[in-house]
Amino acid sequence: RRVAPPRDARGLALAVLRRVRAESAFADVVLAHALQSAQLSATDAALATQLVYGVLAWQGRLDHHLTQLVRIPLDRLDAGVREALQLGVFQLLFLRVPAYAAVDTTVALVREVAGGGAAGMANAILRRITRAGQGDLPLPSPTRDPLARLAVEWSHPRWLVERWASEFGADALPALLAAHNQPGEVTLRANLRRTDRDALARTLAAAGVPTRTARFAPAGLVVDGPAARVRQTAAFRDGACSFQGEVSQLVVALLDPQPGDRVLDLCAAPGGKATAIAEQVGATGHVVASDLRLTGARRIRAAAARLGVAVDPVVLDAATTASPLAPVFDRVLVDAPCSGLGTLRRHPEVRWRRTAADVATLARLQLAILQRAAGGLNANGTLVYAVCTRTHDETDAVIAAFLDTTPGFALDDPTPHVPDAVVRDGALRTMPFSHDLDGFFAVRLRRAGAPQDH
Repeated sequence: RRVAPPRDARGLALAVLRRVRAESAFADVVLAHALQSAQLSATDAALATQLVYGVLAWQGRLDHHLTQLVRIPLDRLDAGVREALQLGVFQLLFLRVPAYAAVDTTVALVREVAGGGAAGMANAILRRITRAGQGDLPLPSPTRDPLARLAVEWSHPRWLVERWASEFGADALPALLAAHNQPGEVTLRANLRRTDRDALARTLAAAGVPTRTARFAPAGLVVDGPAARVRQTAAFRDGACSFQGEVSQLVVALLDPQPGDRVLDLCAAPGGKATAIAEQVGATGHVVASDLRLTGARRIRAAAARLGVAVDPVVLDAATTASPLAPVFDRVLVDAPCSGLGTLRRHPEVRWRRTAADVATLARLQLAILQRAAGGLNANGTLVYAVCTRTHDETDAVIAAFLDTTPGFALDDPTPHVPDAVVRDGALRTMPFSHDLDGFFAVRLRRAGAPQDH
C-alpha cells in the first residue's frame, strides 16, 4: 500500500524517511520540499524535523532494540512498517512525548502502510517497550566488546567506529560519536556586497528570525529557530544572505580571495563558496565555478543571480587530464568530493551509506583532482584543498601523496587567514565535539619559492 498524503508531523516524517531510503536522497532536501508543500504549523514542522533527523541518526540503536522484539528478521519486514516502528520507538525512547500518543499514531501509520495485521503487531511491540522502559532494553556488553557497545549505543556502523578509534583514539571516541547525534546549527553568510552582518541580523530580527553571531566566521550568523523562516524573508529573496555552514565560510577565508583575483572553484555546486568568492573579488575579478553535471552548473548560476554577483559556471570533469588547465588563475579551490563523514550532524543518513571501500576510492579521486587543479595556477598562485571529512585517507594522506607526486608545491601557513582555534599541524581541522562545527579539513598550498600571501 502507499502511504496517504501527510496530514501531520508524524505522517510527513514517515513519508520523508521512505523517500530518503528508497531513493538514496538527502534528508534535508526531501524534508525541505515536504515541509514547503505540507504547510504545517511551526510546532508540527519542528516535530517532523526532529523525527526525521532523529530516526536517521539513531537507526542502528532503534534496529538493535527492534531485533529483540520482532519475531522475524528486520530485513523481512515491509520497509514502511519497519520505518514506522523506528518512528515509534524513537519517540518512546528519546522524546518526551506521551506514550499513548507515540503508540497510537505509530499504529495508525502502520495500518495505512500494511493493514490491520501489521498494526496489531506494532501495537504489541510498542506496548512492550512502554512497559519495559529504556533501562530494560539491553545493549552489548562494554567489557566483552567495547567497540560493539559504542557502535550500538551511539548508533554508528561498526567499521566507522573501528576506523575512528584507530585515527582519533579511544578517549575521544565517545564524545565524537555523541556529537554526531546532536543537530548542527544552521548558519547564514551575509552578502557583504549588499549589507553587513550586524545590519542583516537587525533586518532578520525585524522579520521574526532571531540570530546570533557566529563564533569564527566574520560574515556568519547562526539562526535561532526554524531555518525555513529565513527563505520567507525579503532579506533572503533580495540576496542579502545565503545559507552556508560556518566552517565552509572558513574555507573561503583560507583561500583569501582579493579584489581583482582570477579564481577557479572546482566541484563548486551548489555554489556557496563560489558566490562568497565572487563577493570578495568584486567586479574587477573573475570567478569560474565548475561542476561535473549541467544541473550543478545551473544551481551555481541561480545562486549567483539571486545574490547579484558574477560567477561563470562551466561543466567540467575535474579529475580528467584529457584537457589540461591553463595556468592563469591566482587562486584555485578544490572542494573535493568526499565521504562526507564530517557532516553526520546535518546528514545522518550518510553514515549508513558509506563503506570503507568508498573512502579509498574517493581518496584516489581527490588526488587526481588536486593534481589537475595545480595546473591551473599561475606562478604566484594559491591552491586550497578542502573536504568535509576527517578520515586520514582523504586528508593528510592525500596531501602527502600530492606533495610527493607534484614537484614545486609546499604547504602554506593557514594562521594569517583563519583563527588559531581551528588550526592544528598546519591545516584547518574542525570537529563537532571540540568546535561545535562540522568535521572539515583544509590546507593552503603554494608554489615553492613563491612569496607567502599574508
